[in-house]
Amino acid sequence: MTFFKKILIANRGEIALRIIRACHELGIKTAIVYSDVDRNTLPVRLADEAICIGPAPASQSYLNIPAIISAAEITDAEAIHPGYGFLAENPQFVEACTASRITFIGPSAENIRIGGDKSRARQIMKRRGIPIVPGSGAPVLKEAEAMRISRKIGFPVIFKASAGGGGKGMRIVHEEKDLTRMYHTAQKEALAAFGIGDLYIEKYISDMRHIEVQILADNKGNIIHLGERDCSIQRRHQKLIEEAPFIFSDAKFRKKIGELAIKAAKAFKYRNAGTIEFILDRDKQVYFMEINTRIQVEHPVTEMVTGIDIVKEQIKLAAGQPLSLKQQDVKFSGHSMECRINAEDPERFIPSPGRVSLFVPPGGQGVRTDTAAYSGWTVPAHYDSLIAKVIVHGKDRDEAILRMRRALSEFIIEGIKSTIPFYQKVLDNPDFISGNFNTGFLDKNYTTK
Repeated sequence: MTFFKKILIANRGEIALRIIRACHELGIKTAIVYSDVDRNTLPVRLADEAICIGPAPASQSYLNIPAIISAAEITDAEAIHPGYGFLAENPQFVEACTASRITFIGPSAENIRIGGDKSRARQIMKRRGIPIVPGSGAPVLKEAEAMRISRKIGFPVIFKASAGGGGKGMRIVHEEKDLTRMYHTAQKEALAAFGIGDLYIEKYISDMRHIEVQILADNKGNIIHLGERDCSIQRRHQKLIEEAPFIFSDAKFRKKIGELAIKAAKAFKYRNAGTIEFILDRDKQVYFMEINTRIQVEHPVTEMVTGIDIVKEQIKLAAGQPLSLKQQDVKFSGHSMECRINAEDPERFIPSPGRVSLFVPPGGQGVRTDTAAYSGWTVPAHYDSLIAKVIVHGKDRDEAILRMRRALSEFIIEGIKSTIPFYQKVLDNPDFISGNFNTGFLDKNYTTK
């Protein structure tokens, strides 16, 4: 097979190291860009080449499109992998790569535009007969319009940023009297986070599960799914624990939601790796929520239950290779779970940057730790506080929980605070153990604000 000779990685931290490893296993050389505070990180050390592109602020380094394109040209990289975050969902970056004859390892610019325009994505799904949560058909630009639509569909409703993600620009409105305040708060947050204050409205479904389906698509329009993940354990709409498969899944449910995901991806003319996200209500009714046009933080749980390396598949697909698997070739085994370990106070969730005096990740049977941290490394204050992902695999969910407890108890991080104690509490919660939870679980059971 013909792949790229060299790939530039436009990211940092654990995902950059994850991509370097996949490239080296494929026999591909790597180059990486970095900011001056990331000079002594593992990805910079382990890549074949490294270029400093600016100071710590992301706007001057990891979001600096001209500098990244120049780095690719200087290193003769044929392709760029964006990882997640930063420029991973920036259509202008994709177009800049194309203009410079550099392959962007990910979906098309148009895929990303649709993925970033939540209201447009909903309209496409509605036309294709894919269930969507009742709501506005387009961005709601005035408060009076928001009030009219909210009254029509009935409270509670949720405002969401049309260009958003990661929980930014989202507010739940339980009663009419709160609408004005929540509308303007969500609008300001969306504007600050994405540069666009447009909101759309959905009926808020309580007791909902957040279920997503991993897809892979080649350039010929062939698409398969790799099963579902349950991402319902969230804090302020940010995922903290992810699992595969959904605890109450069976062959019938997986077939249904997988076919919906493929239908959605075909409607978008999607290519490369992506995730179709759904809301599942208490009656197991499935509604399309959004499409994520990048590798997800939680992709390892799918890799653990399928044995498929999603990052390698991304690279092969970007190189123009056809899908290496047919749907019937995808097999599922056991249960996997991931905990995102952040450099944060486990009680108040305040970032805890600083020097890591001792870092000993867990290992052993069925345990995988994705991290770029090490003893002596300093966690910078400039970026997301994620420092590690602990992923476990067991023959069933009970074994996965026991294995995760064991792994977290072995994890040694000194010099900074981490969220490990918080996860240990959640893993002992009877409702979590039984699967009796939804997206409101943490807010109900723990002080997470």
